[in-house]
Amino acid sequence: MPQSSAAPILEVRNVRKQYAAHTALDGVSLAVPEQSIFGLLGPNGAGKTSLIRIITQITGADSGEVLFRGEKLSPKHIGDIGYLPEERGLYKKMKVGEQLLYLARLRDLSRADATQRIKKWLDRLELKPWAEKNVEDLSKGMQQKVQFIATVLHEPKLIILDEPFSGFDPINANLIKDEILALRDQGATIIFSTHRMESVEELCDSIALINKSRKVLDGPVSAIKNQFKTNTYEVEGQGRLMLLHPDFEVVEQKERGNDHFYARVQLHAGATPNDLLRYLIGQVQVQAFRERIPSINEIFIRRVGETMPGSLVENLTA
Repeated sequence: MPQSSAAPILEVRNVRKQYAAHTALDGVSLAVPEQSIFGLLGPNGAGKTSLIRIITQITGADSGEVLFRGEKLSPKHIGDIGYLPEERGLYKKMKVGEQLLYLARLRDLSRADATQRIKKWLDRLELKPWAEKNVEDLSKGMQQKVQFIATVLHEPKLIILDEPFSGFDPINANLIKDEILALRDQGATIIFSTHRMESVEELCDSIALINKSRKVLDGPVSAIKNQFKTNTYEVEGQGRLMLLHPDFEVVEQKERGNDHFYARVQLHAGATPNDLLRYLIGQVQVQAFRERIPSINEIFIRRVGETMPGSLVENLTA
């Protein structure tokens, strides 16, 4: 990942938003590092969309402030932001090329510059043969690609993507992932909102988790995963594992046939991985030994589950 600048590109400071009796955001603060991919996570209704609408100036905050590169967010920053909403909006009767040109002109691109960029993007996303087709003639995935192009065509400094992989097959999802990474490497900052935790693992440098209108977790992905470690190790090997030792506890064990096994072992305070490995070597043939690092999905469910009934937590990432 490229080195982020010291100052964030976007700061949200103690933002509050109320809709009648519903509190959408309750004192949310976060900082998005420049030239990074920032995951904005949370269950449905947590407040993510309300925050995105404030950042894109579709609505305003009741209190608090948003800064863009140290300046209070204002209409002059609209051209620096690209937004791909979860609910897509294309003119279905318009030809793909004409629509992209129209949207680019709305972003103050010259006709010549817009035409050049459109040709480049249609080629990169394998849409060139469809440029003269009406949007309604395209598959859902192709329409998603057109919307993605419209979002990034004016080369915004900050790109907000709300569920960008919705409707894509695995091949096209990987194509868009590669483009998102390339945009970051070329200097853009991406705010990425999704329920697909595997995409967060692959793409995001930092995340913020919002639940019930409040931020409950944020920071670099690597630091958060380390924060939730449980000093547990995964072991695969051959033989009969008998862990009768006060420093180790078998959390899970599975027999895998042909005298092979898998186990998760938690170390008690004071014990080291080398202590466990020495003990195992005396008992079994160790074929794999690694620390178990929690996934973002596990952390998401655990952190949200602290304030939500279990029956609801099970469906959060479905």
